[in-house]
Amino acid sequence: YERQTQALGQVAGRLGWDQETVMPRGAAAQRAEESQAMEQVLHARRTHPRVGAWLAQVNEGALDRVGRAQMRHIRRRFERTRLVPSELAGELARVTSEAQGQWAEARAAEDWPAFRPVLENIIRLKREEAQALTANGGYGGDPYDALLDDYEPAATGASLDAMFAAMRPRLVALRDRVLGADHQPQPLTGTYDESAQIRLAGELAVAFGYNLAHGRIDKAVHPFSSGSGLDVRITMRTNPKDPFNAAYATIHETGHAVYEQKISRDYLLTPLGAGVSMGVHESQSRLYENQLGRSRAFTGWLYERFGAHFGNLGLADAEAFWGAANRVYPGYIRTESDEVQYNLHIMLRFDLERQLIAGTLAVADLEEAWNTRFEADFAVAVDKPSNGVLQDVHWSVGLFGYFPTYSLGNVYAGCLAQAMREAVPDLDAYLAKGEPSTPTRWLKDNVQTHGGLYEPAELIEKACGFAPGVEPLLDGLEAKFAEIYRL
Repeated sequence: YERQTQALGQVAGRLGWDQETVMPRGAAAQRAEESQAMEQVLHARRTHPRVGAWLAQVNEGALDRVGRAQMRHIRRRFERTRLVPSELAGELARVTSEAQGQWAEARAAEDWPAFRPVLENIIRLKREEAQALTANGGYGGDPYDALLDDYEPAATGASLDAMFAAMRPRLVALRDRVLGADHQPQPLTGTYDESAQIRLAGELAVAFGYNLAHGRIDKAVHPFSSGSGLDVRITMRTNPKDPFNAAYATIHETGHAVYEQKISRDYLLTPLGAGVSMGVHESQSRLYENQLGRSRAFTGWLYERFGAHFGNLGLADAEAFWGAANRVYPGYIRTESDEVQYNLHIMLRFDLERQLIAGTLAVADLEEAWNTRFEADFAVAVDKPSNGVLQDVHWSVGLFGYFPTYSLGNVYAGCLAQAMREAVPDLDAYLAKGEPSTPTRWLKDNVQTHGGLYEPAELIEKACGFAPGVEPLLDGLEAKFAEIYRL
């Protein structure tokens, strides 16, 4: 029964992938109805009384560790899903399916007013969902915590507040030192062929361990990874002025995809057969992208590959390329942000979406709130909606509570990178040869293969040998950027 439910969940995910990649634009309304139907089928299966009866009969003391973990996931999903009415779950699926296309159109047209009523409706539905989840005192009555739990079990708004409070002062201080440094790396300039960017993206995905026999790479408005087990797909996008965009978005999504591909086949189509949380998922993608992909050792190899695909880059040497790949500058776009400022982008979204769910910020005031906060944090005025309130797909698909998992993933990645360097002393030698898939076997053995077996923080602590905290990430950033900017 559970295996069939998991299989149907994968089918629903494939509908989403199709919608973002190859679905005809005119099919949006029908696809929304299809998504609604699938969600209601899944909701009915997950909340069927027989699931509750089976759970009541389980003698967990007779189960091994894997069996107990499977039951933990099934029970958590059963208890959570049955609190949300089927009609509401279906309506959310329908509305957010349609909203993806509406967001893309509004973004392309720089038309925030056109999307505003769509987002108002989504937030109304998400607040109804949160109200249902907290109706009996669950999640301490905090609606945002109720939504956050879907992506990062055990995390709370308060725990994330504490994490961000520890990060923000050091990140702002580092950003100010870097931007005020006498030495500033030279950026890439010129125009870069799209087909060459796509070829390089495929090369990078394979170098980082992506198995194309069980995956594929397509273009999308917003890069993403989809699926698990034997069918894990990624998307990328190109920018003729910025080949780093395609390269590092591909490495990032490859981190997600490799995580799913490396989960033990024993867990295929079971609750343990997917990444345990979005924070852990982001730890893999951010570690691949930043601690490995933007390292001095790897960018030395990448400099040669860029030259092979694009010709003369106008940079003096591999050292200058390392600087260009890590250049810190005030930019609008979260996905293109440098490591120093990335988490500041997340803090902005975290604060705003908490206010939206709490009802203390109206959607009518969201653009002004975004632009005011952005200028305060980055000293740059937002010039158009696609660089501001319309830049991310997340809210259009109802992902409230997702954004902070990116920063939690950065924190986990900092811890894992420190532990991996200690366990794999010749890591840089492999990276310099363009062979990151070899040393990342440590990640497979210590993180990826376990799927959902452990709770997120427990998994990271087992892998690293110490409890996760912000210090490894911040220490690593301060050391790296002091070297690049000659501070």
